[in-house]
Parts: sequence; C-alpha cells; structure tokens
Amino acid sequence: SATCGSRIALALSCDPAGRIERVGLRAHACAVGQAAAAIFAGGAPGHDRDAIASAGAALAVWLAGEGALPDWPGLATLAPARDYPARHGAILLPWTAALAALPSA
Repeated sequence: SATCGSRIALALSCDPAGRIERVGLRAHACAVGQAAAAIFAGGAPGHDRDAIASAGAALAVWLAGEGALPDWPGLATLAPARDYPARHGAILLPWTAALAALPSA
C-alpha cells in the first residue's frame, strides 16, 4: 500500500473453473492491513476473478463514502477504519493482490 507501506505476499490455488480454493498469505502490515488480509482469506474460497474484482470495486466505493458495505464475510469489522483514509490502501491491498495473482480472461 502506497499510503502506509503495508505489504502482503499472496498465493492462490484455484479449481479448473478459476474459483479460489485456498489462500496463502503473509502480511507485513498494520493491524488494519492484517485484519483485511485475514478477512479476505476467510471469504475468498469459492470466488472467481470477476467476483474478486466486483468486491474490491464495491469496497473502494464504500471506503470513499458512497454505496453500501459490500457483502463479504467479516468486512463489517473494518467499518471503523472507513474514517481513516490513510488506512484505505491497506484495506484494499488483499483484493488488489488477488487480482494481480489471478489469471485474466
């Protein structure tokens, strides 16, 4: 994350249809970044690239103060961090990393 220096290493295992089966990650991040990474990892199995992109985009909109909290298990835990824009990059980082790791169509 350019805003706070948080980093994660992310590995994904996918089924033949491109749905995430397993997530491995190592987070070097603030507490908010670590929480976001854990929340992402817990909810990612069963999702494909399009679902990850959609969730990440919805999360960015919500963090910007528009739209509803995205439907992702555990994400409500991060609601208090919405008021701290310097942490938004760390929150979005797992979704961004997953899109970089998943093959594009």
